Amino acid sequence: MELKHNTITKTLGIQAAHLVTSLYDENKNIFRIEDVRKILRLDGDSARNMLRKLVNRGVATRLKPGLFILIPYELGKEREYMGSPLIVARELAGGKDYCLSHGTAMEIHGMVTQPRYAVHVTTTVKRRSLHIMGVDFQFVTCKRKNFFGMADHWVTKQEKVRVSDMDKTIIDSLNQPGYCGGITEAAKGIWMRRQDLNPALLVEYAIKMNVGAVIRRLGYLMELYSVGSLEQMEILRCRLTDTYARLDPILPSEGKFIRKWRLQLNVTPDELLSVVRT
Repeated sequence: MELKHNTITKTLGIQAAHLVTSLYDENKNIFRIEDVRKILRLDGDSARNMLRKLVNRGVATRLKPGLFILIPYELGKEREYMGSPLIVARELAGGKDYCLSHGTAMEIHGMVTQPRYAVHVTTTVKRRSLHIMGVDFQFVTCKRKNFFGMADHWVTKQEKVRVSDMDKTIIDSLNQPGYCGGITEAAKGIWMRRQDLNPALLVEYAIKMNVGAVIRRLGYLMELYSVGSLEQMEILRCRLTDTYARLDPILPSEGKFIRKWRLQLNVTPDELLSVVRT
């Protein structure tokens, strides 16, 4: 963004203008109190006082305690501004050991037909979910051994975020369907991107995660939608134990049991095949 330095200086004063231009120069539209202290060489109280001035004058918005975002100059008197929720999610997670996942990753990969109003973020450290300016940021805690299968997604020409890759997105959604709208939505994602999924990688990821319910659900849906080979499905079947799992864990325990995949079909095949006919 090109800043109108003279106008900002007259509005804010030299010190605040220096802070704003420095943040833009460092590509830090979203910033923390530590950034203010470093740029202006202020102590904690003085930095907090400066931030109060920026917020009161509509130069920045407070996203959460200690985290702020600059309001683009062209928005004028706009006081509430969040920018891209995906970039905010990255910053809320601290910028490391995170990835956008589940329903959010499905939307990024073109696996949904309706927009999502929550942002799902998988992290290796437990974090509290937040509601900011009408957006729910839901944090999903993940064991480090299951934290794999990620790629970069460019939100703008300058800003990127980390997202679960297409195949890991399916595995995560089969593991925790509640974060993508249920097993029907996960199945719809498989059908929509069936030509782009890597069946061998899906099987590899499912075995690596080593969750019996995921192996069962993946095998059943691969067979239902004719994704992958019989050999790949047999690799999954060889991993099954005698216990049964519900196809959709967020729905009641009802429906018939199928021995081949050790599943209780509390979502019928007709419901899952309806996405093929639409």
